[in-house]
Amino acid sequence: MATEFFAGGYSFSDELGGFRLISASGSGTPADPVIIVEEIAEVAPVTLVIRNHNFGGGSLRAVESQLTLVKRVGNLSNRVWAGFEMELQEIQKKPSTYGDGLSFKQFAAMPPDVSSDSFADNERMFEPSDSIEFLNGHVDPDSVAEFKVTITDPTPVSEFYLVQDPKLLAAELPVAGPSFAALED
Repeated sequence: MATEFFAGGYSFSDELGGFRLISASGSGTPADPVIIVEEIAEVAPVTLVIRNHNFGGGSLRAVESQLTLVKRVGNLSNRVWAGFEMELQEIQKKPSTYGDGLSFKQFAAMPPDVSSDSFADNERMFEPSDSIEFLNGHVDPDSVAEFKVTITDPTPVSEFYLVQDPKLLAAELPVAGPSFAALED
């Protein structure tokens, strides 16, 4: 059964499945971010549906839409997450491009706009998709990771998506070199 919470003029839903939304509160400003609490039980991408309810009535917020989120994500899988990626999509299953305006504060971004208590670094990509990969850390099973992001959309749509993808530690394939057969000769 899908859950939807309202906070900061937005609603947040787990209706696409794969995770459980527990709560959302706050106004969405940098001083009072929307705090979203959720649990992910599988190591697979999940999509949070976000609806902007700031439309109409001449609201400036609809034109200058900026949403600061703090996400508290519980790892209910039995696997250690070695990374975590978030991607914005204005159209479901289609990467956000430069032309749609939706971004993780692409313009005027400052270091405090993106952070995590579980990962020391992050890599932000603006093209061909708008995403952030959190690196150099981990989230153990039954632990909670916190992420802070700021989303901007100067041409807001009423609905957009935040794809979240926990990453497993992966061994690299060895670089091609002499084969064992060559060593026997």
